[in-house]
Amino acid sequence: MKTPSTLSVAFGLLLLPLQALAIGQYQCVYFSNSSDSLFPLVSGGQAAPIITSDDEWPGVLRVANDFRNDICNVTFVMPETMTVSASSISGIPTTAILVGTLGHSALIDAMVNYTGMDVSSLQGQWEAYSAHMMMNPLPGVDMAYVIMGSDKRGTIYGMYELSEQMGVSPWYYWADVPIKTNSEVYAATCEHGSPSVKYRAIFFNDEQPALESWAQYTFTNGTGPPFNHYFYSHVFELLLRLKANSLLPAMWTGMFGVDDPMNQPLADYYGIVMTSSHEEPLMRSTPNEWNAFYPGQAWDFSSNAANLTAYWTAGAERAKPYEGVYTVGMRGAGDLPMGPSTNIALLESVIADQRQILASVFEESDVSNIPQAWWLCKPIFQPVKCNILISLKTRNFGNIRRLPYGNETARSGGWGVYFHIDYVGSPRDFKWITSSQMSKTYEQMHLAYTRGADRLWIINVGDLKPYEMNTEYFLNYGYDVTRWNQTNLDEFSSLWAEREFAMPEHTDHIVSIINNVTMYNSRRKPELVNATTYTSINYGEADNILAAYAAMNETSTMIYNSVPQNMQAAYFQLVHHPLLASYTMQKMYIFAGMNNLYAGQARYMTNYLADQVAALFEADYDLEYEYNHLLDGKWMHMMDQTVHVYWQQTMQNVMPAVNRVPTRKVSIAGAMRVMIEGSMGAWPGDDMYDCAQGYSCPTAYMMALDPYGPASRWADVGAGGPIPFSWTATSNVSWLTISPSSGYIDPSNPSTTEQRVYMSVNWADANIPDGGQGFALINFNSTSTSSYLQREALSTQVVPFVFVANMTGAPANFSGFVEGDGSVTMEAEHATRNTTVDGTTWTIIPNYGRTLSGVTPFPPNGGNYTPGTGPSLCVLLRSEYDVYIFNTMEGNVTVNTYVSPSLNNNPTRPLGYAVQWDDSAPVPIYFIPYAPASTMPAGWDTPDGFAANAIVSTATNFTTAPGAHTLKVWQIEPAVILQRIVINTGNVRPSYLGPPESIQL
Repeated sequence: MKTPSTLSVAFGLLLLPLQALAIGQYQCVYFSNSSDSLFPLVSGGQAAPIITSDDEWPGVLRVANDFRNDICNVTFVMPETMTVSASSISGIPTTAILVGTLGHSALIDAMVNYTGMDVSSLQGQWEAYSAHMMMNPLPGVDMAYVIMGSDKRGTIYGMYELSEQMGVSPWYYWADVPIKTNSEVYAATCEHGSPSVKYRAIFFNDEQPALESWAQYTFTNGTGPPFNHYFYSHVFELLLRLKANSLLPAMWTGMFGVDDPMNQPLADYYGIVMTSSHEEPLMRSTPNEWNAFYPGQAWDFSSNAANLTAYWTAGAERAKPYEGVYTVGMRGAGDLPMGPSTNIALLESVIADQRQILASVFEESDVSNIPQAWWLCKPIFQPVKCNILISLKTRNFGNIRRLPYGNETARSGGWGVYFHIDYVGSPRDFKWITSSQMSKTYEQMHLAYTRGADRLWIINVGDLKPYEMNTEYFLNYGYDVTRWNQTNLDEFSSLWAEREFAMPEHTDHIVSIINNVTMYNSRRKPELVNATTYTSINYGEADNILAAYAAMNETSTMIYNSVPQNMQAAYFQLVHHPLLASYTMQKMYIFAGMNNLYAGQARYMTNYLADQVAALFEADYDLEYEYNHLLDGKWMHMMDQTVHVYWQQTMQNVMPAVNRVPTRKVSIAGAMRVMIEGSMGAWPGDDMYDCAQGYSCPTAYMMALDPYGPASRWADVGAGGPIPFSWTATSNVSWLTISPSSGYIDPSNPSTTEQRVYMSVNWADANIPDGGQGFALINFNSTSTSSYLQREALSTQVVPFVFVANMTGAPANFSGFVEGDGSVTMEAEHATRNTTVDGTTWTIIPNYGRTLSGVTPFPPNGGNYTPGTGPSLCVLLRSEYDVYIFNTMEGNVTVNTYVSPSLNNNPTRPLGYAVQWDDSAPVPIYFIPYAPASTMPAGWDTPDGFAANAIVSTATNFTTAPGAHTLKVWQIEPAVILQRIVINTGNVRPSYLGPPESIQL
């Protein structure tokens, strides 16, 4: 790959005041004249004219007009344009912008001949460009800014790069980002070599109910195929502004070559390379075209080869005049396998037939000169024909199933990757809202590029919205993989936020919101979240999630209310709506889970939560309605997607089930209910979570507290019916603080129906010896003056609990993580030290996974190691090292490692790592079960598998004693991403995310 000229860019940056860089490229546009090396595109109310020649590519001439309009929209000055005759290059103003393609523009060729300039860095290159100021480039021209491409897309990218840096977002239409204005615009040297990845494409997929309905509403007045040339003109422009060059069109309800006869020539006119999806050979839409032209015919090459050959031949002939990559191979009808078992011989016959068709249609003796791609789908993993590009796929949650290994990278046809940020299939579609982390995209695509999959990158964008930033990052990274790495991912988000909203005071907030929303949604796709996903009784998990969302919502609402009115629609689409929609959905399910729990605890609050779930369910539609009616309905139907409850989309959203309790009846156990942290029970009572022995149940124990765990424990005092009551909580020791220690419960108001009570220990006054325990008796007392029942009026409830304080203490000179609340929990990035072996080391990928980050061997093609000899991520569990423990489980501890659910992309070696406790033998962990190429690993679609976005692997029964110890994690294979480590010393409780991180001294 040719990269930007380091010398010219560096020299320019030394001379010029540095402003915010454009996304992915070095800055070459400025808004004040601070150097003689700047060319005035617009200055003093005058715009330099734009000059092209009449033999230029039509697509370049079209973009030259876009460039002219962009300058006008930024500066309110419209440049003059001039197209000179190829036979007579004359009459050009003394100062001008010269635009053209090397070898395809008489204007540019004349300038090269006149100046004798060296253009060897552009000649023969793919999509490269150079834009710079030249003195005396042609007779009579004193000064020019020359935008010159190696081919038509190179020239186009050069103009659009300047437009973006001037203030025109690529999303000005698709996300209504306002164009930023400046009265003066100057240009410095701006250049880029051939992109890292040759073909960079998006794929519209499963475009109902949103994209198709929107296109129908917007471009057809309700009649005719929705995906017509009006629709695609906006798509093609966006792709080019994003430095993409290829498209896989809408397939399930569209027929690109049939719906509108202008579609194919329009793509070529714009400069877009068309291709087709894995089940659409030779540019024909399947199943729609097949069913339309061959109704009732079997999609079966073994029995219907003649009709299929004719069908494919027509597709090749129709696409022949235009630039394209032809999909070969065959899938079964409906994107299913070709049969019960894959017939490789039959598939090879299919491909041979298709290649013969191409050779005949193109009159080409060497069919390898015609770009072809074969998609390795679910049932087949045996490459054929070295000169066919093989496109590899991710499965379900963005994990690449297979990558080249060994000498496979030498294939002349090369390799590509088809990446999902929108997916249809088992175990559940995810199409509703953004749920893919940019860091995951980087990690998987960097791995692909490192392993040689660099010819074709395709991203499945579903309906395109609301995946704007994810889409742009994928394409931007494919354009220049040297620009982004694991250390600067937030820089991309920051530059993106600055470009779109131009509010530097809010940039950090916007980046934080975007990162957290995608992290929270990637923990478990919204379509897979239910009322039991997050626990309401352990670790404050559900409460913490809602608190984080509430804080983000407050910040985002503040920003939304402060942005200029013309920017609110863009901010709503790109930031605010994804947050609000995600928050509403998560809150609805968490409240539904609490409702179900509270009903079993006989809590009057059950009914309020049921009402809240119903209100949130309606609020979800309010957000959908608001989005669809933005800007007088510009995006009508774009948010129509339902949130699924089984693998495929449902025809209507379904509210989670809720329960209700009587509004006029008191719990048979009394008016007061007391619930304690860590238990599903409620007291008094004899349900399955208490003691199930009648009213003679023994006094319950609250969870113990220690100095290194949470600061307090909690209990909820709530109503068991409509009767109000007063309550107090007292203890028999002075070292226990209860806050509040009294209150009044009034069930007529949700805000006073319950009260949370916190118990904390004053450790300095507890007078508990090290390693000892302190006990307190807590009595919750209620008194009611209600005359609802004589029993209630005359009796006082007393509910006792035993509170336990465990005094633990690490040595004064210890530095590291300390056990608290029954575990030692560490984020993987917080290792004390890393080692490096053969240039490979554990490296942090920020904002990756479910809680903080991922840690992975880098570079990802590092060598394979025997456990205990590779790069070690050392978490030292000895006094001078990292972790101190006080308890064991009968002399043992269990180490749980949370790793990302990557797939065994090298079929010869499974992903693996090893954990080592002290000096014991390392324990290898191969966390992805072996599976044949045609199947997925066992359990991949279970709640604890890929759907959870982390696989928890357990190494059990490490024999140990209290004190300091050492844990090491060893690399065996590359591409393992470690997220967290949880050492269970006896009290790890059920939760989705695991315990919070332990205290680090």
